[in-house]
Amino acid sequence: MPTVSVRDVAALAGVSVGTVSNVLNRPEKVADDTVGRVQLAIEKLGFVRNDAARQLRAGHSRAIGLVILDVGNPFFTDLARGAEDKASESGYSIILGNSDEKAERESAYLDLFEEQRVRGVLISPFGDIEPRLRRLRDRGIRAVLVDRTSPDTSFSSVSVDDVAGGLMAVEHLIETGRRRIAFVGGPFEIRQVADRLDGARQAVAQHQGVSLEVIPVSALTVVEGRLAGEIIVARPPEERPDALFAANDLIATGLLQALFMRNTVRVPDEIALIGYDDIDFASAAVVPFSSIRQPSALIGATALQVLLEEANDPELKPRQVVYQPELVVRASTHPA
Repeated sequence: MPTVSVRDVAALAGVSVGTVSNVLNRPEKVADDTVGRVQLAIEKLGFVRNDAARQLRAGHSRAIGLVILDVGNPFFTDLARGAEDKASESGYSIILGNSDEKAERESAYLDLFEEQRVRGVLISPFGDIEPRLRRLRDRGIRAVLVDRTSPDTSFSSVSVDDVAGGLMAVEHLIETGRRRIAFVGGPFEIRQVADRLDGARQAVAQHQGVSLEVIPVSALTVVEGRLAGEIIVARPPEERPDALFAANDLIATGLLQALFMRNTVRVPDEIALIGYDDIDFASAAVVPFSSIRQPSALIGATALQVLLEEANDPELKPRQVVYQPELVVRASTHPA
């Protein structure tokens, strides 16, 4: 069966090839009745546009690349949805890549996006990614960091103040009477984790008689949180912390599971617990746990908007959009 061309659609609709092109790419410039005739011709002929050819002419596609750290983390799922909703409003599609906190996978997705000539890239990076993003910018592909600031402000970013969030979490634990606090998180190459720990340390430094132990984990997952919790439960009661600050809610979920498994540690009576992100499970856990809330969907939508503005106007200077976190208090941090 021969391929249906734009000329075939134009002939059937009784319009020019340029009008068909406008209907496909800029329908707001065409009269409604003309749009209707062209769309009817497309449907009758079974026309499918050749996006590859269009990309060659335009120099870019109608796709946005998005790289996130962990597709299994509801925070990033909500962030991606916010970006996707905003992209759809603007006539773009999202190509999602999950780096799984691995630098090599992150690099592979950026290579793919460069080959696909995406309109731009949103990325929650693992480690130092800015040299790679400069290469993309040199090729005409703009990039915006999500959930992390740009260290030298050479790229736009949309994030939450994680230092403030870490300080807020530990200040809350101290206010409830806790004095032996442990931070459970990692890997520390992830800037957000390092910033949350920095905020925790700042809070402890402001109070005499309060200590902060760091319990590292290899990934921000429920399994790693449970393993860390089992280590804590195995200690004699007098050697355990009296409060845990988890680097994210998945870690907090694993910690809570471990504390309940042996039925030997009462939350919050013996150990208080606070997480970070405020995913839905935080309020639905067997002991609903406190958390630091981030506006995940808003971060994604704002980052997409910033990216499109820069893609349409390369002269725009990078900007850093920083939202403030919010403390959400639940049963896991009731006063000792």
